[in-house]
Amino acid sequence: MNRAWSLDAARVPSGIKSELKRIAPPRLWLMLREFRSTARLVKYRALGRPENPGETAKARPRRLREGFFANYCVGRGLDIGYGGDLLSGNCVGWDLEHGDARYLSRLGDESFDFVYSSHTLEHVSDPGEALHNWYRVVRAGGHLILLVPDRELYEKKLTLPSRWNPDHKRFFLLDRDEPPDTVGLRPLIERALPDACVVCARRCADGHTIVDPGMHSDGEYSIEVILRKPLR
Repeated sequence: MNRAWSLDAARVPSGIKSELKRIAPPRLWLMLREFRSTARLVKYRALGRPENPGETAKARPRRLREGFFANYCVGRGLDIGYGGDLLSGNCVGWDLEHGDARYLSRLGDESFDFVYSSHTLEHVSDPGEALHNWYRVVRAGGHLILLVPDRELYEKKLTLPSRWNPDHKRFFLLDRDEPPDTVGLRPLIERALPDACVVCARRCADGHTIVDPGMHSDGEYSIEVILRKPLR
């Protein structure tokens, strides 16, 4: 999911955008970007987000084969950072127009049967705090499902910044931290959610063929972790 704030390339030709960047004073350029971002959020609040297939849609065929939805997505769900790519019809989406994803401050404890987030944790300033609150809104016995980009499959480099998204605040590996820029997802979960039961933790690379670090990856390039919140 792309969190970089920029003018929409589909609506502003690249040549015009480049010329604006060249002639506009930096402060004016930032004001234009902020105005564009604010207008987009107002539209989303009023009309909802348009459908925008991304990493969740890409993973759907694999998940259907595996029985993922029947096992982990029963009841009422929350999709954090969905970006127009909702996990399933029994989810509600939460994105920038709804508030800060770190806190989910308008949502009550244990208010969802499952919570899902795809390619969002790399964007938040405090991933441990975000995990705490995402887990907070999962009912006992329910599931928290996390999908993040795998450093070796997606970034193909060791340190920030990301080649592909300047808003990425960290890289992820499945099982180990590698300071200064890479966080191990399982170690992060163990620190933030010590009582969570890990149901599944793996790299997902269906359809991934591009290993050239100068080219954007194809197929899946993610780490998927499924947690179960214990019954009290």
